[in-house]
Amino acid sequence: MKKSFLLMTACVISMLASAQILEVKSIEQLSDASYEDARVVGVSPNGDYVLMSTGSYQGLKRYDIASNKMQTLSKAEGAGFDAQISKDGQEIVFAETTRHADHTSTIKYVRHNLTKKANKVMTDKSTAFASIANSNVVLTNEGGTMYIHRNGKSIVVAPFGTEDKIYIWSSLSPDQSKICYHLGGKGTYVCNLDGSNNQLVGRDLLCPQWYDNNIIIGTHERDNGRFVTAASIVAYNLDGAVQILTNNDMIATDPYAADGKIVFNTMDGKTYMMTVK
Repeated sequence: MKKSFLLMTACVISMLASAQILEVKSIEQLSDASYEDARVVGVSPNGDYVLMSTGSYQGLKRYDIASNKMQTLSKAEGAGFDAQISKDGQEIVFAETTRHADHTSTIKYVRHNLTKKANKVMTDKSTAFASIANSNVVLTNEGGTMYIHRNGKSIVVAPFGTEDKIYIWSSLSPDQSKICYHLGGKGTYVCNLDGSNNQLVGRDLLCPQWYDNNIIIGTHERDNGRFVTAASIVAYNLDGAVQILTNNDMIATDPYAADGKIVFNTMDGKTYMMTVK
């Protein structure tokens, strides 16, 4: 079931302190996609389903918004981490990690076809991602190192170098001309595919995701040294403007955007869908 509500005055007031990048029309709770330790890990291109996992990325589920039905795609370790959705939304690639008795582990990549309800297993991450990319440009992140794969060649993308640097939350812009990434201690940046033209988006911007080619959404967090005490969904544009999209009555994080919708979850396991313009 969906629990709908319009943004109240407190939310509007909080937004007046920042530039308006997006017009927030409504926020609704997806109550059937709300559960303990729920984590949003993706949304389909047309916004008809949401990929769900847990805080530790254990397992992967697909929540269909129209039917309110939850489908389990995997129960494996790591299945929710860096899951990818094809342009038409019909295929999903996710990892499955298997631990062995000798303390080693293996990772396989599963390409799941929603129409055929069939799986194809691959062992190489870039090959798996490329199989649903519908493009000759593929971005992967291997242990904090970014790689661009194009026309059979792979290059390391490291705007700040590679020594003692871990790049996270990396993603391609919708037009596949830029990379957004976060570097600990530095902030969230955008650069060209070869790492040039490196531009700071926000030093405090976490969990960045592209909304369109000029807007990036993410999270602002505050903590007391031990726990997160406040978190808001925010939007930045590449011209330097910033807008707060949620108010202080929820600790909101992990946003994903598609087709005028932003889906996110709160620290207490509730999942919400924001409609924007």
